[in-house]
Amino acid sequence: MVIGVPKETFPGERRVALVPAVLPTLARAGCDVIVERGAGAAAGFADAAFVERGGVVLPARAEVFGRADTIVQVLGHGANDRTGADDLPLLRPGQALIGFLRPLGSPDTVRQLAAAGVTAFAVELMPRITRAQSMDALSAMSTVAGYKAVVLAASLLPRMFPMLMTAAGTVTPARVLVIGAGVAGLQAIAAARRLGAVVWGYDVRPAVKTEVESVGGRFVELGLEDATAQDERGYARAQDDAFYRRQRELLGQQVAESDVVITTAAVPGRRAPVLVTAEMVARMAPGSVIVDLPAERGGNCELTRAGETVVASGVTIVGAINLAASVPYHASQMYARTVAAFLGHLVRDGRLVVDPADAITRETLVVRGGEVVNARVAESLGLARTAKEG
Repeated sequence: MVIGVPKETFPGERRVALVPAVLPTLARAGCDVIVERGAGAAAGFADAAFVERGGVVLPARAEVFGRADTIVQVLGHGANDRTGADDLPLLRPGQALIGFLRPLGSPDTVRQLAAAGVTAFAVELMPRITRAQSMDALSAMSTVAGYKAVVLAASLLPRMFPMLMTAAGTVTPARVLVIGAGVAGLQAIAAARRLGAVVWGYDVRPAVKTEVESVGGRFVELGLEDATAQDERGYARAQDDAFYRRQRELLGQQVAESDVVITTAAVPGRRAPVLVTAEMVARMAPGSVIVDLPAERGGNCELTRAGETVVASGVTIVGAINLAASVPYHASQMYARTVAAFLGHLVRDGRLVVDPADAITRETLVVRGGEVVNARVAESLGLARTAKEG
């Protein structure tokens, strides 16, 4: 099987879907890898490094798509809402596509992929089960984003994170509040603690209290914690408006007392819930910083603007998108390992085997044979009549 790695075209995207280090593993599974010239350059992986590990570098994007049985991307059509459609004419029936595709939020792109006749797998739908942990690209990229959110906040905050006892007096530590203790949130808590801040973490799921504490955070208990706030796949479940209203009321004091607030709460396929209102921002001290990780989905802060950094009531609000792309070397390395593990699961004797009875395959497979075959995606997009059972 030939795996094609085209250069990422989303503006500002510096990652590459596969790195040279995983090519020998794929070769042992019966896969050859072809790479578009310069695909890894922005992440620090030269063409020569791919060739040294057995890859073939091709000069033209169309040639990569034309020769590959499976295309592997970081941001495929759907997740790449700027230039992803340009690749549609290059796809062909029966070809496989693996990458972030954002299938729960873009019905048009799902239909277009189905019309192209490809077999498309969305890595963000990977079930959070034990045997799929090594394939969980979403968690890997969330780890990078959580780390980078803290670095951004520290660079913008007009004070230092750690407590320092100096000849010039004692510097008190910064107080950081992380809302949402998923993968990104836990990484943010750990990174902020390493920098010396006093860190508080909040999540609606009571079970994560021990996880927050294990990485050095203090758990905020509002009395709203709900064991049903996580679905059977391990992803967040949306709550009703009354719940979010009460949550904002109780979080107000915690936000007001914080120097940095990092928000990470997102529900797949939905607009991010508003957890920090303009009124709450106005109560924060001037110079405080909010980093809103779900900015692209509307943001957890009422004042967030996706892709921008704004100042309101003296508070800097960062609506950066695609933070993982700002750490392209390690983000590419981590992403490539998850994709290589996924391919190792799908490939048998050098060919792709699609087994709908397997939970990993069933949950990630979005379209096949011109149809939307993922029940979850079909239901979310109102396409249930086009979904095939099994």
